[in-house]
Amino acid sequence: QVPPVASGGGSVQPGDSLRLSCAVSLSGRPFRPYAVAWFRQAPGNEREFVASISWLPGSINYIDSVKGRFTISKDNAEDTVYLQMNSLSPEDTAVYYCNTLKGLTFLSGVYTPEYDVGTWGQGTQVTVSS
Repeated sequence: QVPPVASGGGSVQPGDSLRLSCAVSLSGRPFRPYAVAWFRQAPGNEREFVASISWLPGSINYIDSVKGRFTISKDNAEDTVYLQMNSLSPEDTAVYYCNTLKGLTFLSGVYTPEYDVGTWGQGTQVTVSS
């Protein structure tokens, strides 16, 4: 199984927008993933969960810091998940990754993913600065 590939990053100014794409490979999978999630890792920080969307309609999740600014969506026909990022701020600067999940829990304010592939593709750099 091949991990998803993220693309679409770039360098922008505060307040600008970017749309990231996540190409999900379904080849060789006995089942469709439960969900696809976006993660990011800022310099000096650990990787953090950002947002997720279930493969079938029904479940979308965001961390508080991106609610109202980021929108996750999917195109099943092309096996692609998007992350529309609006009103970007320097705090959003990070390498963004996506991955498929077989589960996701939310407890005590923390999203904990369960990965179904277990490997990571290359992320895409998002830099927000003035």
